Amino acid sequence: MEKNNKIMQEHNLQSVSAQQSVLKIVVKAGTYLFLGIMALIVLFPFYWMIISSLKSLEEYRENIPTLWPRVIIWSNYAEAFTEASLGQLFLNTAYVGIVSTLLSLVITVLSAFAFARLEFKGKNVLFAGLLATMMIPGELFTITNYATINQLGWMKTFTVLIVPFLVSVFYIYLLRQNFLQIPNELYLAAKVDGCGDLKYLWKVMVPLALPTLISITILKMMGAWNSYVWPRLVANDDAHRLITNGLRNAFTATTGDVNYPVQMAAVAIVSAPLFLVFIFLRKYIMKGVSRSGIKG
Repeated sequence: MEKNNKIMQEHNLQSVSAQQSVLKIVVKAGTYLFLGIMALIVLFPFYWMIISSLKSLEEYRENIPTLWPRVIIWSNYAEAFTEASLGQLFLNTAYVGIVSTLLSLVITVLSAFAFARLEFKGKNVLFAGLLATMMIPGELFTITNYATINQLGWMKTFTVLIVPFLVSVFYIYLLRQNFLQIPNELYLAAKVDGCGDLKYLWKVMVPLALPTLISITILKMMGAWNSYVWPRLVANDDAHRLITNGLRNAFTATTGDVNYPVQMAAVAIVSAPLFLVFIFLRKYIMKGVSRSGIKG
């Protein structure tokens, strides 16, 4: 009797285990299927951009779109690079991005260190006020910023593309949270040894917060690369035009119509650097952001 009960129990355990295994497989398959569908939805616009950039204008205008070009036209990329003066646009954007990123890093590091380690009157109130500005949409500052830079005579200069966006409250908050994770005992020990604040910041805090600093650098460069509305408003001349607003209405066929394949080729060229940055540096972005949200 006992032997039969043991056999029944083992059979039930095996049945439950088999059901659980099947359920896990079904859930896992469903998860991968869902992720695959979402990936296709996200990637399809990029695929369409690439194949459209390789088509002729006649094929692009057909009523029934083709999912692959009948004849691959690589000359669209050379034409896009030449007609849009992408070389000059790349240089302008790189200059604005690099200078604004370096200056923004200096301001962000010093501000985050002050709010994380230094003690001064009104620190918490000032920091709360800075955080409160994050609730205000950036578009509301456009009119006042435009009036200010117009009075300063900065219109159609690189200065107007760099200075108004040097301070980012979000980056300061992100780096401050990372600095707070560094034990305060290290700072007190350094002060006892006669180490100054700037030396301690450079030798200890910056190396420990390097993943977050890399994340801020990448995000700032991407922001400068994708900037459109403000550069078009204040510096839309040929000498200071950035890559995003430089693509607008840059390509026309001989008939006067927009040459969409060439325009798609230009968009693909412009998108390539950001795509490569995301592919090779995405782990640094995730690592820096995840390390900055633990201690408040």
